[in-house]
Amino acid sequence: MVNIAAVAAALALVTVVAALPDDSYHPQPKHAYKSAPKPYNFAYGVIDPYQGINFGQTEESDGNQVRGSYTVQLPDGRKQIVTYIADHKTGYHADVKYEGKAQYPPKSEHPPFIVRPKDIGYHAPEPSYHAPEPSYHEPAHIPTYHEPPHVPTYHEPPHAPTYH
Repeated sequence: MVNIAAVAAALALVTVVAALPDDSYHPQPKHAYKSAPKPYNFAYGVIDPYQGINFGQTEESDGNQVRGSYTVQLPDGRKQIVTYIADHKTGYHADVKYEGKAQYPPKSEHPPFIVRPKDIGYHAPEPSYHAPEPSYHEPAHIPTYHEPPHVPTYHEPPHAPTYH
């Protein structure tokens, strides 16, 4: 006869083996390909004297180092010129220069003109409450059935002749 403890041990062993991870999956290694440096250059500029807009940028790269500059017309009238160099070894380096002198509008001796809305006053609205009129109407007569009261009745059973 088979021992119950041996059967339980065999079932436990099968359960443990079934729970082990499957090592059949082996992902392929990823190879990172370094692309060759791609040189580029570009430039743009916007000058609109009517609106006072003046900005632009130029930039060029040999694939390893980036050189460029950009200009911005500041609100105070000066022109800001930033020249920069950037690469992976030394990082970003910028040289900032300003052309022109900051100019601000002269301060007025007069107090600012403030327009206030005309006060037309407040008038509370007239009450508009009206007492409601009753909307109840007598319902139309509907004939109904009234069941008569139950009165128990008793009848003597008929006597059949008896034969002996």
